[in-house]
Amino acid sequence: MISEKHKTEGASGEAFYKQSSLYQEFLAEREEIMRHKWLESERLGHDIGFERALLDWIRKHREGWRAARRGTERTDAAVDRKEVRP
Repeated sequence: MISEKHKTEGASGEAFYKQSSLYQEFLAEREEIMRHKWLESERLGHDIGFERALLDWIRKHREGWRAARRGTERTDAAVDRKEVRP
């Protein structure tokens, strides 16, 4: 049986990982891979599977996607600090 202490610790741990930037980055990357899987599967006329989509996306798109995200994050941070001028 799970004690109340463990239930509380589990809930706070779950909230922590859901708020972590690393987890958010993982979710965004996974979404892009799934989009790539869908597009490639449609293009080829059959399901290419997650592993093939993952490897293909890493090879073709990951570096550019990450660079674009870093640029967007820097711009967002500058706006938050009011460093961007109109």
